[in-house]
Amino acid sequence: MALYNFKKITVVPSAKDFIDLTLSKTQRKTPTVIHKHYQIHRIRQFYMRKVKYTQQNYHDRLTQILTDFPKLDDIHPFYADLMNVLYDKDHYKLALGQINIAKNLIDNVAKDYVRLMKYGDSLYRCKQLKRAALGRMCTIIKRQKQSLEYLEQVRQHLSRLPTIDPNTRTLLLCGYPNVGKSSFINKVTRADVEVQPYAFTTKSLFVGHMDYKYLRWQVVDTPGILDHPLEDRNTIEMQAITALAHLRAAVLYVMDVSEQCGHSLEEQVELFRNIKPLFANKPLIIVANKCDVKRIAELPEESQKIFETFEAEGFSVIETSTLTEEGVIQVKTEACDRLLAYRVDTKMKGNKVNEVLNRLHLAMPAKRDDKERLPFIPEGAIARKKRMEVDTPRRKTERDLELEMGDDYILDLQKYWDLMNASEKYDKIPEIWQGHNILDYIDPDIMKKLEELEKEEELREAAGEYDSEPESEDEEMMEIRQLAKQIREKKKLKILQSKEKDTRGPRMPRTAKKVQRKVLEKEMSDLGLDMTNKDDAHYARRSRSVTRKRKRDESETPTSVARSRSSSRPPRDVSGLRDEKMVKKVKTMAKKAQTKMNRMGRKGEADRHIFDTKPKHLLAGKRKMGKTQRR
Repeated sequence: MALYNFKKITVVPSAKDFIDLTLSKTQRKTPTVIHKHYQIHRIRQFYMRKVKYTQQNYHDRLTQILTDFPKLDDIHPFYADLMNVLYDKDHYKLALGQINIAKNLIDNVAKDYVRLMKYGDSLYRCKQLKRAALGRMCTIIKRQKQSLEYLEQVRQHLSRLPTIDPNTRTLLLCGYPNVGKSSFINKVTRADVEVQPYAFTTKSLFVGHMDYKYLRWQVVDTPGILDHPLEDRNTIEMQAITALAHLRAAVLYVMDVSEQCGHSLEEQVELFRNIKPLFANKPLIIVANKCDVKRIAELPEESQKIFETFEAEGFSVIETSTLTEEGVIQVKTEACDRLLAYRVDTKMKGNKVNEVLNRLHLAMPAKRDDKERLPFIPEGAIARKKRMEVDTPRRKTERDLELEMGDDYILDLQKYWDLMNASEKYDKIPEIWQGHNILDYIDPDIMKKLEELEKEEELREAAGEYDSEPESEDEEMMEIRQLAKQIREKKKLKILQSKEKDTRGPRMPRTAKKVQRKVLEKEMSDLGLDMTNKDDAHYARRSRSVTRKRKRDESETPTSVARSRSSSRPPRDVSGLRDEKMVKKVKTMAKKAQTKMNRMGRKGEADRHIFDTKPKHLLAGKRKMGKTQRR
């Protein structure tokens, strides 16, 4: 379990946002209306409340910042040194100190002005004291602009740091850049660290987790280290040095045998000798990586002697390849076993283990004599076992049949079904659909009947029953065909004529076009239809009603031409309507259609409402010093 959770640190607002948040909250959470005719103690209390509320807001927010950020003296030395490397310990402490001083100054300002406000004898003086108090508090916060911005950057970086538990079981990878440390952690854990063929791909600490012997382990990948003095190391390298110095872990020193990393074996050995003091009291394994390119046995004798020297000093040397995964599991297993043994030895040397051992007693039974004592089985059990033994052969199980038959075995469970009639075991199970057996609706002779029908059709086709002879048609049918052909040709001509017309002009609807009866009857006669005695046809009745003239109502002679024109045209709201009943119906329909729009147009709770466009307390009376704004 992690000791620290830096992701829960509250966001540090900028100085401007800090002031805006606090003043807007004061405005929202405190009363806003006061008049000069109120009693003086009420006016004083009104403005005192604003000053105290603002001070309390600032105090709570600044205290939250000071509480959330870790104190370097209280946290684990690993995190303290890591923060010193990344953020500069002096700058960090100075920023938190400035915030603490600002908090105390704001408290003192509020206390002083609340004391002065007790002597305010008018609304104007109390208001000016309140403005001065809030102004001084805001000025103090404005001066902390740089400290707040620095702490926000630290907070963002801290939240991105990996969660490393300094006290748990840990494997630590170190070595020159580009020797294969990140590839190793990707193989043994679920981490996904970026791997590239250039140096310093890993610029910060990365953590992966794995399971071994039902325990959770963390593997820490450190940035590459170069061989130069400690004072010359940059921030990236110092992170690896900090992890090596403070984490109780098994160290895996990764070396590139093929020298593809750009550094010779001698340089890698020199770096090992340089940082060897950091490996004190830690299990150490030397990982000879990239053995798929070159193995130790293929190196010159001078290079082989280097690894022989390591083994002589008691360090394990294991060849690995993260590409083929050769030796990766071996390194993981040996490192974990050695670290577990080391942790047990460390605990046994401590004083805490003595308290536990004093409370434990392990009993070791000893032999009384050399006499052999056989196990005792009751006679009843032996007799029952004999009764159970029978001469009949054991029934073969399905597993025995499977081993005996091999690939020819098919699992058949129907042979074990217990039915009244054993011959029905392999009958087909009826298929039920909506409570009915489908077999009841299937004709078993359907295929036989189909064959008979097909034979009958073949006989009919052979007899020529389906052959059609054009001579068999009578004269009436011929006339009908000829007339239909003429109608189709005429229709095509009409379509072509309509396409040739100029269609760019305004079109009249088909219903408004008037067709003369004579023209219609002539066209139909030409097509071969009998158009005599058609007075009762629908088109004849319609033409009479259209052509019949409407009687003009007697009215006075218009006095002018304009009056005569306007009187002949009906009003727009009754234009095209037959009678009063239809006019009433149209108005009802229009009213119903507008109902939904009217409902949507009503004022809702989200609509802005201005109670008074000119508030009296802002616009009435003599203007004094100050702005005409809401109090």
